[in-house]
Amino acid sequence: MLLAEDQTMMRGALALLLGLEPDMEVVAQVGDGDAVVAAALDSRPDVALLDIEMPGRSGLDAAADLRERVPECRVLILTTFGRPGYLRRAMEAGAYGFVVKDGPVEELAATIRRVLAGERVIDPALAAAALSTGPSPLTDRERDVLAVAGDGSTIADIAARLHLSESTVRNYLSAAIGKTGTRNRVEAARLARRNGWL
Repeated sequence: MLLAEDQTMMRGALALLLGLEPDMEVVAQVGDGDAVVAAALDSRPDVALLDIEMPGRSGLDAAADLRERVPECRVLILTTFGRPGYLRRAMEAGAYGFVVKDGPVEELAATIRRVLAGERVIDPALAAAALSTGPSPLTDRERDVLAVAGDGSTIADIAARLHLSESTVRNYLSAAIGKTGTRNRVEAARLARRNGWL
């Protein structure tokens, strides 16, 4: 098993506890999303346990990379951020499971076994929330612009960072605000983040 978790103490505790299971072995640990694929190619794990928010590539991006580069490795997302949009994006990236970090280790070990057996395992409350929230209404470019706009950047700053014209940025922001039913770009970014669309 490969563990990808940016918090060193959490990663070490997970490795120790899961290593106590008689049928599990942690063969690689990384704290950065950019290191996931290289570690998987080197260690060839059966399963990768990925956090979502890490330095470098997110766990969602790393899951998609693993599906392409190490297809025999099954991905289980383990996160603090149980957002409906994250669940949807994880499933689109090929993850076999999505669970939040608030359960006991025994349940996590059982979930890993189920994923290895070919089952899809999703936190039931999160699945219900994802169904009620629906898919993201935003295009990829609208998400990119909102992600940058959420920190209070000016139109000119956003345009420079994303290599777009200022009028194009305004159009994307206007579309995103309309699609989210919010009053301004800060509210739109906040709503999109809360729903896991960013």
